[in-house]
Amino acid sequence: MSFKESFLSYLQYEKRYSAHTVISYDCDLTQFFEFYSSAEDVQVEAITFKDVRRWIVFLMNEGKTSRTVNRKLSSLKSFFKYLLRESVIDSNPMDRVVGPKQGKKLPGFVAEHAMQVLREVDFGEGFEGVRDQLVIEMFYQTGMRLSELMNLKELDFDRSASLVKVLGKRNRERIIPVSEGLMRLLDQYLDHRFKTFGSLDGFLFVTKKGVPVYEKLLYRIVTKHLSKITTMTKRSPHVLRHTFATHLLNNGAELNAVKELLGHSNLSATQIYTHTTFERLNNIYKQAHPRA
Repeated sequence: MSFKESFLSYLQYEKRYSAHTVISYDCDLTQFFEFYSSAEDVQVEAITFKDVRRWIVFLMNEGKTSRTVNRKLSSLKSFFKYLLRESVIDSNPMDRVVGPKQGKKLPGFVAEHAMQVLREVDFGEGFEGVRDQLVIEMFYQTGMRLSELMNLKELDFDRSASLVKVLGKRNRERIIPVSEGLMRLLDQYLDHRFKTFGSLDGFLFVTKKGVPVYEKLLYRIVTKHLSKITTMTKRSPHVLRHTFATHLLNNGAELNAVKELLGHSNLSATQIYTHTTFERLNNIYKQAHPRA
């Protein structure tokens, strides 16, 4: 087994990273090794910080964004840290590597009044209409990730307590409260699903053929209905996650509580939403205060 393969196994079985994340690490490392050497058997002990810096220049000249380059460097850092821990190398070449600076991009979100308008949109009365409405409301009212929603099961809901159990990144489990309105919509969907397909075991959301939904379908559902209320260029499921967090903070929720609801491992990942809320407060101040 090569060092790369043992590292990927370490990520999968010890760190318990998702399959998608492991594939991303694999792609990043493969790209670097192909740039570094045409030989199949790369001597990782011979790689220096200058080799990594040359790769950074190559990627930037290829038109890769600073964000993309830094993500790839993060994969290399984890890899060489693993090699150092396993005593494969004596020093870490990444210690002398600095990634390109990148501006902090504020998350896009849908305005509260627009989300209110979406509640009045006619989704249709059939199975697909009720399903699509539940998908939108589930993203907006829980802030869950696309992969988390795809993996939901009926048994994940605690109806008596109005809670839903979500399995997030690195198999971390969290509990999210849901509204009575969302539970009623869930019951409508399950009733339509039973009438259309009968009893189904497994994942909650299914296609019109009765098989589990897939990423592209969920993207199409969200894009289709958000296009009715906003002219935003990006209309993805993650925008609804941003909208969930921003609306909570705008209405007085504590940052730590939003962190737990989103399933972030540290507070710094949640703090980006404070920029949006501070901007809103600044605008209110300028409009309302007589000395502003």
